[in-house]
Amino acid sequence: MSKDQMLRDLLSRQAVLPIMTIRSEEAGLRIAESLLAGGLTAMEITLRTAEGAAAISAIRRRFPEMAIGAGTLLRPEDFDRAATAGAQFGVSPGMDRPLAEEALKRSLPFLPGVQTASEVMTAVGYGLQTLKFYPARAAGGTTVLADFGNIFQNVMFVPTGKLTQADVPEYLALKNVLCAGGSWMVPADRIAAEDWLAIRALAATAAAMARTAGRPGGR
Repeated sequence: MSKDQMLRDLLSRQAVLPIMTIRSEEAGLRIAESLLAGGLTAMEITLRTAEGAAAISAIRRRFPEMAIGAGTLLRPEDFDRAATAGAQFGVSPGMDRPLAEEALKRSLPFLPGVQTASEVMTAVGYGLQTLKFYPARAAGGTTVLADFGNIFQNVMFVPTGKLTQADVPEYLALKNVLCAGGSWMVPADRIAAEDWLAIRALAATAAAMARTAGRPGGR
């Protein structure tokens, strides 16, 4: 199986990919437990904090059924951090030549960020056909993605960037959208309050959206 197909299989598990920045390993474990209890089995943890990589490792050990992407890969050496932590895919807000060339050398599936048609063409030139559309709202939202669907027949997108629960159905209606990334089911105030039941409920809502969209675990 190609890296691109592996990535699509992971990302098509659910309608929404929870994205979060972790500030403690224990919080990461409780969040993962709550997401799983709500019916979500894939998540993205950014590497913006020192605790991010540790949380990925801890979650993968305790909850192997949870697929985890390591976010905010900005430099080639970030692939090492992601792989060492046990992430199953890497995510970047954008893509430059060094990052793309490093991705080709690695076994880790890679989801780079794009905004424009030129950036999509560059990514496809490197063999990357599953792409993050970021920041989705600022980059033109569903209007641009619908146009991309007509132009780039084999490219699939994961829109992210300040999307809310209300935004998700509009994106999922597009044939070239695998899932939508967001943080609304893991709000910072609920994490700070250690309100794991609230996060579980929000995760259940997201999982129900997958069923409503006709995507109970895959396309």
